[in-house]
Amino acid sequence: MNAPEQALNQSDTEQQMKATLDMQREDYLKEGVVTAETRVDRLQRGIDVLIKHQTRIVEALNSDFTCRPREVTLLTDVGAGIAPMKHAIKHLRSWMKPEKRPTMFPFNLLGGRSRIEYQPLGVVGIIAPWNFPVNMVFAPLAGVLAAGNRAMIKPSEFTPATSALLAEMIAEAYDPKEVAIFDGGPEVGQAFSSLPFDHMIFTGATSIARHILAAASRNLVPVTLELGGKSPVVISRSADLEKSLGRIMVGKTMNAGQICLAPDYLLVPEEKLHEVIAAAQKAVAQMFPKILDNPQYTSVINERHFQRLNGYLAEAAERGQKVIPINPANEDFSKQQGTMKIPPTLIPEPADDLRMMEEELFGPLLPIRTYNNFEETISYINSKPRPLAAYYFGEDKQEESALTNRTTSGGMCINDVVMQVAQEDLPFGGVGPSGMGAYHGFKGFQTFSHAKSIYRQASFNVAKLGGMLPPYGKATESTIKMQLKK
Repeated sequence: MNAPEQALNQSDTEQQMKATLDMQREDYLKEGVVTAETRVDRLQRGIDVLIKHQTRIVEALNSDFTCRPREVTLLTDVGAGIAPMKHAIKHLRSWMKPEKRPTMFPFNLLGGRSRIEYQPLGVVGIIAPWNFPVNMVFAPLAGVLAAGNRAMIKPSEFTPATSALLAEMIAEAYDPKEVAIFDGGPEVGQAFSSLPFDHMIFTGATSIARHILAAASRNLVPVTLELGGKSPVVISRSADLEKSLGRIMVGKTMNAGQICLAPDYLLVPEEKLHEVIAAAQKAVAQMFPKILDNPQYTSVINERHFQRLNGYLAEAAERGQKVIPINPANEDFSKQQGTMKIPPTLIPEPADDLRMMEEELFGPLLPIRTYNNFEETISYINSKPRPLAAYYFGEDKQEESALTNRTTSGGMCINDVVMQVAQEDLPFGGVGPSGMGAYHGFKGFQTFSHAKSIYRQASFNVAKLGGMLPPYGKATESTIKMQLKK
């Protein structure tokens, strides 16, 4: 396609997106009250289309990644897309109930009553990433639909087969007045993020989030940003190393570490370093006796990320750093055919100014720093930007409490990694550079709703009774005296 044709298609897409937004907003206003039955129906259609097309989703993601395990896709994309929709169906009627709130004295004694009612926002924009491209459409969609909204979706251009299938699935399950999807590259994404949505949620890199936030600000669109960062793992002297490293390496190797919540680096007692390395090697060998032609080990998504990760390793090697690939079958990764796999790789005692220690890894590399005193772990974590997650392995309650209370992260998991994201009743979100806002479960329902405050006044003329009406007099002075009383 030549440049003029691309520009024409780009312009057509932008016009279509604007027209769809107007159409959805008009239909939303026409609908009026969005009943629980309507919301359940929309959620159930999402579940149905995921179940119906599960095999095709597996095939599309395997094509996009060049190697993506069927089991990983079914667990983390299909199953993890269904779970929040099921959870919303189960609870949305209770979420929709007005919340009674205490009324201030003396209004409460006079019959005044306060409540909050959750009202749909209107049309919500969803910008999804490539690492879990199905889950990251349907998980936020669960909260969006449960709250009674309409939705427009922009999937990732890095997973073209999956994005094309998502477009087909959304069109099958929903009228475009309810949910619509728009595929395309960065230009489409830029135009999408500039639309005057009632709310927008973006999942992806912090660098892109800055552009998203800038575009949304022009229309004062509230934005939920789900980003990432360098999530630390603190291993205590009280930890069972074999059990701990088994769980850590599951989180680090799943999807080849291409997870926003993946462990980014370890902090381990200095004298335990060699034991930690041995435990990590053992855990990987048990899961992946071979890697290169193993369909259960995920490939890096594309050439750019493959070169980025290998660039980190090349820099470490050039600096004389020790690099330990975990390659149980001694395979030659330089002779891959059709995949871009990188074995799980440990980097013990990395220099702090390596790029791998400054940038989110998003791959199967795992730096290991050491400490002597536990206090060093807290100081180190606090010297870095706030991450999406922090992890603690051990049985020392004082250490656990210190790490919980004296460091700040989007969330925390104790004696495991990543599993906090599967808890639908826990808000999921970052803090600072790792994100803004949160969703999942009731928190997601709240995020995609307007909490409207409603006060019903008593039948009495409260203003006159309290001396708030001119001419002011004794009643006024009594009210003022009561307000200023210590």
